[in-house]
Amino acid sequence: MTVSRRSPAGGRDRLLVPSREEDAVIVVEGLDVVFHLGGERIHAVRDVSFTIAPGECLAIVGESGSGKSVTARTLVGLAGDRASVSARELTFEGEDLSSLTESGWRAVRGRRIGLVLQDALVSLDPLRPVGAEVAETLRVHRVVDRAGIGERVLSLLADVGIPDADRRARQYPHELSGGLRQRALIASVLAAGPRLLVADEPTTALDVTVQAQILALLRGLKENGTALLLISHDLAVVTGLADRIAVMYGGLIVEEGPAAQVLGAPRHPYTRALIAAVPAAHAKGTPLSAVTAAGPAPGPDGCPYAARCAHADQQCRDKLPDPVEIGAGHRALCWYPSSHTPEPRPDLARLTAARREAREEGQAGEVVLAAEGVSKRFRTPGGGRHDAVRDVSFHLRAGETLGVVGESGSGKTTAARIALGLLEPDEGVVRLGGERWSGLPERERRTRRRRIQAVYQDPLGSFDPRHTVERVVGEAVALTGARREERRRRIAELLDQVGLPTTTMGRHPRELSGGQRQRVAIARALAPSPEVIVCDEPVSALDVSIQAQILDLLADLQRDLAVAMLFISHDLGVIHHVSDRIAVMKDGRIVETGDVAEVFATPAEPYTRELLAAVPTLVPERNRR
Repeated sequence: MTVSRRSPAGGRDRLLVPSREEDAVIVVEGLDVVFHLGGERIHAVRDVSFTIAPGECLAIVGESGSGKSVTARTLVGLAGDRASVSARELTFEGEDLSSLTESGWRAVRGRRIGLVLQDALVSLDPLRPVGAEVAETLRVHRVVDRAGIGERVLSLLADVGIPDADRRARQYPHELSGGLRQRALIASVLAAGPRLLVADEPTTALDVTVQAQILALLRGLKENGTALLLISHDLAVVTGLADRIAVMYGGLIVEEGPAAQVLGAPRHPYTRALIAAVPAAHAKGTPLSAVTAAGPAPGPDGCPYAARCAHADQQCRDKLPDPVEIGAGHRALCWYPSSHTPEPRPDLARLTAARREAREEGQAGEVVLAAEGVSKRFRTPGGGRHDAVRDVSFHLRAGETLGVVGESGSGKTTAARIALGLLEPDEGVVRLGGERWSGLPERERRTRRRRIQAVYQDPLGSFDPRHTVERVVGEAVALTGARREERRRRIAELLDQVGLPTTTMGRHPRELSGGQRQRVAIARALAPSPEVIVCDEPVSALDVSIQAQILDLLADLQRDLAVAMLFISHDLGVIHHVSDRIAVMKDGRIVETGDVAEVFATPAEPYTRELLAAVPTLVPERNRR
């Protein structure tokens, strides 16, 4: 990574977040990051400016590829060897970062600026206990003398809320839950006492209660004076923590300002699209993604969102405007003179009545999948037994969606694998189309497998990387008995059904985006015309814009094909949007079930109320009544 400092004439200040610069821990003005990949030049970050003061949180939000993670990594000198970094000003506590050598960056990185990444299991060394991970930071940066390291490690683990710190310090990352691993990672980052903490997607893929715990931990650090830069694709997640929000698209900050103003009166069309895509704010059946035909590509100086914007004209494609002042400290890069009033929250009483009426009208629908008293136990390494699923019963009718929600380890995925016939229950029975499905020899089930299909969280992991999309989908088509000459036509039909062009057929999964891969997975699941699709966390790894597109696609397919869905998720916002009924799981049991609107409006179980209380909303905590 090469860093250079530009003169003030080298660019113009697009959006400079209005903290008091004299109090700022970090000042970034006119940051540009360009990657040189072969003969290609990728301008990943364009003229980005912000400041962060002690005890303040700036959240940068945007979809994958917007430039937010590149911005975060640049602040700790990790943009990469092929990156050229320039800025009019890049200072931390008054020190010019643009002049640092690699040894200089090592003195700053970890000791003064800490970086928390998304996947703690990857970030932590799997070959050593988590206590040793924290101790290394103390040792490398000489925070305490050697004799005091052990005591300080336990203190740090306790400070981040890890119970029984002495025992946990001796455990390896794979022996901890996702929430404990993330806490251990934060402890290792905090060990050197950094003044600025950069948290890059620290809660993605965590269940709602663990996510709330991590956000509460970060909030406590902020209240104790740590400056915080929070990177996320999820506006709802940052709401309760951020003082200010900067929205990035195409490497630019297109809107920024106080959190309440950005969320309550968004100006830029992209910000409005992000807010509209949050499923927690919508009732079932409401489209989440904006349906806008792609327009002409903008020029190099135009708005990068112009090709997707319903309001874009030639002016937008030719030139970026100067920042438009909307309110105190609230600015946006947009020519379009519009105002926006957020949609009111759904009337849960009205939704409850409407859904009950719709469900009663459909009571005569055929039960296509049913579990009766299903239990499953696994042996533990110490020789004991773990009850993963205990006495679980549910039914699913044609055209209906049953949402299954719960924390990690609650038994959701085990129940899904039993429903798919991939695991045999120790007790109970599963019926598919009224006929016994569990406990049968595979040769008796094989001809019926086309009736129940699956869509998983990580489609790339379930595809053969050597196969093209045509072959991935074609193998499922072949199981229907289609003749060779008919297969290509059916594959093209399926790809069109999930919104992919036929040109996708010749590409490999690694050449597709996350959203495109998930569409291929759905096409493969639809190939044998199933009656039931089991969706196991199908959108948890996607950014909010792509998640909205996939949820809309599933809703359209269900309406058109009357397929039933068993939808597994830890995200209650997603579950609320897609489901007709909901089953809440805890410790292997279903603790509450019922109409989704009724359960959300009047939960009967304390655990359900705890889950709902942990769901982030788009109303900043400081503005709630």
